[in-house]
Amino acid sequence: MKFQFESFADFIAMNNHGPYVWAAYGITFIALTYLLVSPVLQKKAFFKQQQKLQKLAQSNPDGQGIE
Repeated sequence: MKFQFESFADFIAMNNHGPYVWAAYGITFIALTYLLVSPVLQKKAFFKQQQKLQKLAQSNPDGQGIE
């Protein structure tokens, strides 16, 4: 069996295409991480805001101070 690259350094360099290839992997990883984490954080913030509004509504039964 013959490997494409002679050494690990050749693998990283990828026949002088390494910077493009690794940048593409990095950008893809960052984008996928953002797409997975962002909705979770937004959901937590939404529920926290709703709990705050609910506590405010309970402390002011006549509705004053609620916008």
